[in-house]
Amino acid sequence: MDRKRPGVRIWLGIWQALVLAGLLVVALGPLLWLFKASVSSSQEILMDPFAMLVSGEFQVENFVRAWTEVRIGDYLLNTAWVVIGSCVATLLTCTTGGYVLSVLRPKWGALLSGAVLATLFIPNIVSLVPLYLTVIEMPGTGWRLLDTYWAVWLPNAASAFLVLIVKRFFDQIPPDLYEAARIDGAGPVRVFFSIVLPLSRPILGVVSLLTIISAWKDYLWPLLVLPSADKQPISVALPKVADTIPLNIQMASLFLAIIIPITLFLLFQKQFLEGAGTSGAVKG
Repeated sequence: MDRKRPGVRIWLGIWQALVLAGLLVVALGPLLWLFKASVSSSQEILMDPFAMLVSGEFQVENFVRAWTEVRIGDYLLNTAWVVIGSCVATLLTCTTGGYVLSVLRPKWGALLSGAVLATLFIPNIVSLVPLYLTVIEMPGTGWRLLDTYWAVWLPNAASAFLVLIVKRFFDQIPPDLYEAARIDGAGPVRVFFSIVLPLSRPILGVVSLLTIISAWKDYLWPLLVLPSADKQPISVALPKVADTIPLNIQMASLFLAIIIPITLFLLFQKQFLEGAGTSGAVKG
């Protein structure tokens, strides 16, 4: 009733506009500044670092120089390999793990769920050294994964958080569907591919997007396990070449590095927001 009063409605609209403007400044301000810096000269960036407008000419050739001199294209290709492999490995682990815990429910399922949940309380830095020693020489096999993309893909696939998210989504699928499939003679594999996966597209999109963003920005682990420069992703390569290139070329390289994950989020934000609310996502 208060919102129907003219005075309340006007002040409420003003406050909403101010909050929206503040959120836009906080969210888009750094990105707009980075674009401005990427098309400016190094002298202009240093003279007025907080300026949001280009005082001189737009130096679009900065992007060309970043692509050729810094070899952004090669590093983006390496990043694509890291992201694609991590995404496939994560989806395979999360869907099969969530299916076992949620649908098959073995006798030791509760113990396994508790063990998976317990790993969330272990800081990543604690497991860094054991994981690195495992990558150097895998126990029982003697395989050396160091300086291969497998050293990045396999650890990224072991995400307890994403396994539990997928499990929770599978819990929302009506059990009657499983019973009907079993009555028709469908086995666990058939149920998984014919019922569970088709109904899980929203959460699979969320897991994929979270994995892509996480693998794209990861720095420490690829730095340790990918010492060869020709295999390093862009998150590792750019800090190494920052001291050898002009400031404006460095800004142009950073803009090219972040524009791809931002574009992916904007293209698939609907699927991300729909799948983020896993409860009630599947209706009976």
